[in-house]
Amino acid sequence: MKPKLIPAAALICLLAACNNSTDSDKKTDDTTVKVNHDDMHHDMTAATGNIPALPAVPEGAKVFFKNIKDGATISSPVKVEMGVEVVRVDTAGPVVAGSGHHHLFIDGAGIAPGEVIPKDSTHLHFGKGQTQTEVKLTPGKHTLTLQFADGLHRSYGPALSSSVTVTVKK
Repeated sequence: MKPKLIPAAALICLLAACNNSTDSDKKTDDTTVKVNHDDMHHDMTAATGNIPALPAVPEGAKVFFKNIKDGATISSPVKVEMGVEVVRVDTAGPVVAGSGHHHLFIDGAGIAPGEVIPKDSTHLHFGKGQTQTEVKLTPGKHTLTLQFADGLHRSYGPALSSSVTVTVKK
């Protein structure tokens, strides 16, 4: 399947939208849930219309939850540790083959290769290269999905996605 190309103007708008967090959303450690993209350098080729193709997923690459097993009963807030094999965790911005950054979807499934990951309360971005976070979940069943994406927040699809279903205790 051929990746979708995003018009430069749309991509610039998306990158600008990623810069709408406030400094109060930041933490100094790697447990940030809300990410302020102001400190990041975005691939400037987007401004000229030269958007790089979505890199191929290396053979054997995978993402996984290090500390949460499918079907687990857990307490909130939930510590989430995100792992990768074969690929490298990097910051958002540059598009580099064999690298990308994590996204955590709350009660959502992974998305198709090349699609830009939305930024909202259920699609958490970790564009500073974070590999762990803490999230508050309501009691009951939840699906957590890790989705790895390139520097422009384009999903690598099912090949670099992993989901677990958990029950949060009351």
